[in-house]
Amino acid sequence: MASSHAGRTLGRILAMAGKEVLHIRRDIRTLYLALAMPVLLLVLFGFGISFDVDHLGLAVVDQDRTEQSRELVRHVTASEEFIQEWEGTSPEEAQRELRRGRAIAVLVVPRGFAEDVARGGARVQLLVDGSDGNTATQALAKAQALVDAAGRKLAGGEVRAPPLEVSLRTLFNPEGRSALFLVPGLAAYLLAIVAVLITALTVAREWERGSMEQLFATPVGRLEIVVGKLLPYLGIGLLQVLLVLTVGAWVFAVPVRGSLVALGLGALLFLVGMLGQGLLISVVTRNQVVATQVATMTSVLPSMLLSGFIFPLENLPLPLRVISTLIPARYFVATLRGVLLRGNGLDVLWPQLVALTLFAALMLTVATRRFQRRLD
Repeated sequence: MASSHAGRTLGRILAMAGKEVLHIRRDIRTLYLALAMPVLLLVLFGFGISFDVDHLGLAVVDQDRTEQSRELVRHVTASEEFIQEWEGTSPEEAQRELRRGRAIAVLVVPRGFAEDVARGGARVQLLVDGSDGNTATQALAKAQALVDAAGRKLAGGEVRAPPLEVSLRTLFNPEGRSALFLVPGLAAYLLAIVAVLITALTVAREWERGSMEQLFATPVGRLEIVVGKLLPYLGIGLLQVLLVLTVGAWVFAVPVRGSLVALGLGALLFLVGMLGQGLLISVVTRNQVVATQVATMTSVLPSMLLSGFIFPLENLPLPLRVISTLIPARYFVATLRGVLLRGNGLDVLWPQLVALTLFAALMLTVATRRFQRRLD
């Protein structure tokens, strides 16, 4: 008896899923939104958003005019981290180049530089445009390293070693590439937006077209309707994950170092939660325009600002850190970075998976309860 009831339930769920598949096949825009848009946006954002800075404009003020000063400038610009845009003898003129935006930094080589190099106490001055804090910080770090290397070369390597030397090694992203940091966060961000949007239109579309009355005339229960509507979009969502990760690995050389089981489980739970959120929005609003607006507001900004995708969560004020614990993208971003970059598995990522499970269960429960089998 129980098995026959379970069979009928499964049959009704599959019938609802088949009905939703027909809707998707008739509306090619849904497939474009679900499959093409995340890949397109990943490529655009992956190349367009970068914290790496190079080819920085450099103004040079060489007041020494010696072979040593010219060698210093050649060494600083040889790697093309800095590109010499202007040369003169007055720091005041060089600062005007900064104000015009033609250069990001000014290298001032004072008179007597060659003599100071011979004595082992040479100094140069670097003026940096600080209007962009990130660029200024990287410019200072790059210039410091290049000038130090040039100084050792000019001094013939005879530079006294410091009393304490620190050996630095960067793990997981030794080259400091922005793509490795951004692409996992971008994947979570784009999947969150698309998953919420495509399901936010499902029930709202049923109400607008007047087909909800026909659905209520069937013996299908509320949970069966909810699950049946979500299953096709869950399949599309899993295909999205594969496409996005494939493009990330192919275009941006993002590795996969950790557990594929943890990655797949995290993606499944995240998609169920976001699809459930979109379905809840459509159940509550019953209007495609309003559903789209609410879905955008509840997925775009939270997934970008409160997930750790761009800004470290530790830098957020305490109230926003508390709110961020309710954002599922936070846990999926941590899962992606853990699996792709750090080589983590279930033993490390289980707290994120538990949080995603709770969110998915909450969304499905609330969406089912809000779905009333009556016409108001």
